[in-house]
Amino acid sequence: MNERTQAIWDWFNGAPFRILVIFIVALIGQVIGNRAIDRGISKLATTDLMPGPGTAKRQAERARTIGTVFSSTFNAAIWIIALGMILGEFGFNLGPVIASAGVIGVALGLGAQTIVRDVLSGIFMLVEDQYGVGDEIHVQEIEGKVEKVGLRITQIRDKNDVLWFVRNGEILVVGNKSKG
Repeated sequence: MNERTQAIWDWFNGAPFRILVIFIVALIGQVIGNRAIDRGISKLATTDLMPGPGTAKRQAERARTIGTVFSSTFNAAIWIIALGMILGEFGFNLGPVIASAGVIGVALGLGAQTIVRDVLSGIFMLVEDQYGVGDEIHVQEIEGKVEKVGLRITQIRDKNDVLWFVRNGEILVVGNKSKG
């Protein structure tokens, strides 16, 4: 090898090569993790945990929603770790960033507490199976059929064909006409 080729190889063999490896490992980890989550959720969605009429569809919907939460959380964790490792390869000191992340986290937590309340309420609502897609419910002054259940918002269509978006954190009392 001539000197120029050797210099390029030495440069690439350092930080750029390690960054490429970090990126590839994160990508492979994301694919394998998402595939494992999808398989587990598919198995959970097709398993009849509570035998009874109409419960299989409801269980499948809940499983898919929970699977989306798991996938999003897993992907965020993988890429945050990969970004931290890549920044470390550039010589960026992560100690002060991690220390200030606690302060920023508290500030964001206080500022976004309604979003956190909505998501936590949505998780508990799904786990407790309070209502699901297709149920006739009465929430606040809205009475109608549930069209979509998300972690943050529930969509309800009333008798006048109006689609209502209700934040899960605002639901204090719910009446479910579809449950026996």
